[in-house]
Amino acid sequence: MNDICCTGRRASAAACSALSVVCLGAFFSLPAQAVEQGATITPIGITDFGAGMLPPSSPFGTVGVRASYYSASTLKDGAGKSIPNDFHIDVKTLALAYFYMTDVEVLGARFGVGGVLPFIDISGGLKVGTPAGPLSVSGRDSGLGDMQVLPFILAWQLPPSVFVNAGLMIQAPTGAYSTSKAFNAGVNHWTYSPFVGATYITSSGLELSTQVSLNVNTVNPATRYRSGVEYRQEFAIGQHIQSWTAGLAGYVYRQLSDDSGPGSGDGNRGRVYALGPAVSFAQPGLPLVTLHGYQEFGARNRAEGYNLALRLAMTF
Repeated sequence: MNDICCTGRRASAAACSALSVVCLGAFFSLPAQAVEQGATITPIGITDFGAGMLPPSSPFGTVGVRASYYSASTLKDGAGKSIPNDFHIDVKTLALAYFYMTDVEVLGARFGVGGVLPFIDISGGLKVGTPAGPLSVSGRDSGLGDMQVLPFILAWQLPPSVFVNAGLMIQAPTGAYSTSKAFNAGVNHWTYSPFVGATYITSSGLELSTQVSLNVNTVNPATRYRSGVEYRQEFAIGQHIQSWTAGLAGYVYRQLSDDSGPGSGDGNRGRVYALGPAVSFAQPGLPLVTLHGYQEFGARNRAEGYNLALRLAMTF
């Protein structure tokens, strides 16, 4: 989910990739790239440790910030083979988030709300061969991305060391978008993402965390294109040592249903996996800090690159 959450253990946030290979496939007869934007519609690589935890109830709520960088220079086709074109993309994101958890009980869980405001700088280019010689396209867009609103979040704690949360994220098309651009900060359609997260910490301090979500996308009115349903699962396994937690984390992304609309071809279903080191620091009275670096692999119908993210969160 596209957010920054923290309790003493969890921080997550914002917009990662608006990877927009819009029009490139149609113009240059490239293999289609999963969903309309060539990457997940909502950010991925957000949660790691404490994925099942939410901020504590507090008078003023929780404020967070996330800085992330995604870079890729490889495009994969539907068979997982590299497409021989000079391709690159870089996405820098700074996201601000606010979460307010209450003591109101719903289904035995604490109730809360939240929102994320991402600012995105995206740039890239592609060179392909044509009968008339190499043809290059490049572009850049920066500004407000697509805002996420969480109208409800539910947080359960199952003694002594199991934490579960669930909710709904709605991504609104607030980011800039133009069909004349190769890269866009926004995707120009709504997305509804139900999610559930869980964390288990053993008596020896070993942590297992995961979060599962689905993206249900509406039609982009500018292109009449609708991206298929996307499955996202993020995970982490690590060891607590006093205020620190360190280990491995990553994600699984698979598109569950076909795209539809002009240029959707055989459905453009994409997938990718990622894995890398993660570390977090949490101590009462101090900001929660998390850092991870993921390398993607096993991509199909999309770009394959790496993801770096630094998150800070504080409850007031």
